[in-house]
Amino acid sequence: MSGFRIASGGLIDRAKPVSFTFDGKHYQGYAGDTLASALLANGVKLVGRSFKYHRPRGILSAGSEEPNALVELRTGAYREPNTRATMAEIFNGLEASSQNRGFSLKYDPLAVNNLLSPFFAAGFYYKTFMWPAKLWEKFYEPMIRRAAGLGRNAGVPDPDTYEKTTEFCDVLVIGGGADGLCAAREAAASGGRVLVCDENAALETPDLPANVKFMPRTTVFAVYDGGTYAALERLTDHLPVSDAPRQRLTKIVAERSILATGALERPMVFGHNDKPGSMLAGAVAIYITRYGVAPGRNAVLFINNDDAASLIPLLVSAKVQISGVVDSRPKSSDLVHDLAREAGVPVFAGAVITRALGCQSVKGAEIRLNNGGVLKLECDLIASSGGFNPNVALTSHFDGKPVWDDAISAFIPGNLPPGMEVIGKAAGQGINLNIQPCWHVGAYPGKSFVDFQNDVTVKDIRLAHQEGFSSVEHVKRYTTLGMATDQGKTANVNALALLAEATGKTVPETGTTRFRPPYTPVAIGALAGPHKGKFFKPTRCAPTHEFSEAQGAVFVETGMWLRAQYYPRAGEDWLAAAQREVNTVRNHVGICDVTTLGKIDIQGPDAAKFLECVYTNSWTNLAVGRVRYGLMLREDGMVMDDGTTARLGKQHFVMTTTTANAAKVMQHLEFCSQVLWPELDVTFISVTDQWAQIAVAGPDSRATLEKLVDAPFDIGNEAFPYMGCAELTICGGTPARLFRISFSGELAYEIAVPARYGNALAAKLMEAGAEFGIAPYGTEALGIMRIEKGHAAGPELNGQTTAHDLGLHKLLSKKKDFIGRALAARPALTDPARPTLVGLRPVDGVSIIRAGSHLLPVGAAATAENDQGHVSSAARSPSLGSIALALLANGPARIGEQIRVYDPVRNGDTLAEIVNPVHYDPSGSRLHA
Repeated sequence: MSGFRIASGGLIDRAKPVSFTFDGKHYQGYAGDTLASALLANGVKLVGRSFKYHRPRGILSAGSEEPNALVELRTGAYREPNTRATMAEIFNGLEASSQNRGFSLKYDPLAVNNLLSPFFAAGFYYKTFMWPAKLWEKFYEPMIRRAAGLGRNAGVPDPDTYEKTTEFCDVLVIGGGADGLCAAREAAASGGRVLVCDENAALETPDLPANVKFMPRTTVFAVYDGGTYAALERLTDHLPVSDAPRQRLTKIVAERSILATGALERPMVFGHNDKPGSMLAGAVAIYITRYGVAPGRNAVLFINNDDAASLIPLLVSAKVQISGVVDSRPKSSDLVHDLAREAGVPVFAGAVITRALGCQSVKGAEIRLNNGGVLKLECDLIASSGGFNPNVALTSHFDGKPVWDDAISAFIPGNLPPGMEVIGKAAGQGINLNIQPCWHVGAYPGKSFVDFQNDVTVKDIRLAHQEGFSSVEHVKRYTTLGMATDQGKTANVNALALLAEATGKTVPETGTTRFRPPYTPVAIGALAGPHKGKFFKPTRCAPTHEFSEAQGAVFVETGMWLRAQYYPRAGEDWLAAAQREVNTVRNHVGICDVTTLGKIDIQGPDAAKFLECVYTNSWTNLAVGRVRYGLMLREDGMVMDDGTTARLGKQHFVMTTTTANAAKVMQHLEFCSQVLWPELDVTFISVTDQWAQIAVAGPDSRATLEKLVDAPFDIGNEAFPYMGCAELTICGGTPARLFRISFSGELAYEIAVPARYGNALAAKLMEAGAEFGIAPYGTEALGIMRIEKGHAAGPELNGQTTAHDLGLHKLLSKKKDFIGRALAARPALTDPARPTLVGLRPVDGVSIIRAGSHLLPVGAAATAENDQGHVSSAARSPSLGSIALALLANGPARIGEQIRVYDPVRNGDTLAEIVNPVHYDPSGSRLHA
């Protein structure tokens, strides 16, 4: 044995040595080693410091349940804290560091906390930081924030990449051990697709049928509705930095699942059981058999069951001396005696280890014998086993409660998620043979740790009960038990038993805390997948984007879309360009891409009935070939969205929504169809991306379009009146939809073609309108014209306005029911004193009114008590000057009055006249031209 590496055996590849560093010192391991196994092989036992007391900590386990050996991996932007050394595979060049320490791991000045531990008992922060109150913000809170957490964030954006994907299978097997692989082979025999996920690296490739996919390094960490599971696959964590994705989050949809996650070992609770060198017996066995590492040279076993007895011959084979087997049971089993006799090892039945000896690592064990005597044994390894807990976490994610099984002194699965079957040790089969629980070793005055990661001791649990916290959930929060990265995997059952003892109840009467996703920590980067930076909110370009670029457009983000804001010419700023574009539309013809408005195709025999339910006005009487304005309310009676809906056929409608609310309205329709009115025969789909839609507005819009519309379709005023719609062809056979609707208040149309023709359509329109002085216009000009016409938009549809507020109360049908009807009729929502839509113009004709300004009575002080409303939208019209829309208390009744427009942020204070919100062409004659 070289160091602590066994001369032969294990599944590591001894032909591939690997160099790495820990705290700046160079070490060597082999391919297949974890950081934990490689450090143990090099004799490194001290790997970190505990969270609260900064006590020396070593490696306790060999898996994802590890509470102690949390380290930082890599450096710089790639640095990642709180990585379990038991799960991190080494690779050439790996840089690992200990964490939660002072300038030195071995000599940590913060270990003084251990001497001050009487002041840091459970709940100390609840008591200590309450007085004096004035110190909270200046001292207590900053100090707590500095102390919180264990590792260090990199402090810069994560350079790693992550993926997301979805897998479908007939059977999902969770756990790739012997039980899991056997279940996978049986499931594969039926011919279905089988997926096996195992959180460990596969040092040997299992022999499986072709219809079985094996995914190593993959942890299934959550169970959701509909046979859906979440899994995290570690793709390149075991490799040097590369361009390949680091991790992949996989959504797995399975017809059924088989849980074969095994069981997690419980440590024995005795004095100073947290010292480096105190390990789980099962973990010691794994290090010997899987990694070829003996974690010590002289061991003492501390057990209360027969499962751990198999470690005796393994230690012998690894040439580890065994000083003794301490069995807390009054009488050891024949199995223990037989194995110990073969190894020449003494057995101390009815005895317990009262404390581990040594300073920074185990140097011996103090044993209280069954006759009351005390014996001290030299050792550098204490391998303890307090029995096993079936790994039931995933069975509880569907609110299933584990059930206590007295025969094995452990919780087993209760009600399972639909389609899940539990097998092997996870079901409580074949574990805790002849167990007689020993939940803690009494009569030792020092620290006996229950939760290693949070420094929770036996005394802390008793103190919590003493101070009135006897519910398991209260104890968890009062002591911080089970609240860290390991989520109490090795601590919870011991703690529950101690609480039961303190309260005089049984363990099942005491109950257990709930398991919630994720089973093990998941990086936020993996949850985000590729959706970061611009990919977090990807920019969607309109179908005419290339056309707008060629026209010199300046773009603006509106929701997820990039829209043309204005098209400046030489010497023009944004205002000059927007006002020129408005004048072009008012006097000639302009085009604007309106593709971003939500478009929802609605079809079915009950399509009209469905619209009656979601809109406030009537729809069954809408004729084919006609368009109608619609208003949609939330259930609380507030306006949700507005738009136009066209009837293209008896059972065929196309709804438009505002750009901002497109997704929300689609979600609302889905809810209404699936939950409120599932009996209606109607289907719908978003077609926003399928159709490029361009508004053609202005006195010359009809003449422009007539050059594109194929014969014999007539778009004249009588044949195709205002609010008409039709499916037709343009430019010699290209399918199109034409709507005679106007957002600008001018004679206008909106023409839609398949999205791939968007740029071509814009070019054709520019060509056709050249003789009329056609020009494109952007969202700034669009905004000016909609304010001129008094159209409510986003600033008015802010979720706080009603149909009465917006002057749209006539759209509230009294002949039918619709969403929001009852609550919209509440007196408070129809009170004329509510802020209601009006128009504003400066009295002096030259002052600028800005959106967001407050409205106060003339001569009134600028106080909240005098505030009567606010300016919702404002614009500088090329023909009308500064104009605005506002929500003003009792607004319509005050038309003709003056109001003070007060803007303290931008030093604005002017008088305005209250006018009709329709500033331009109030009769609407230009719409019908």
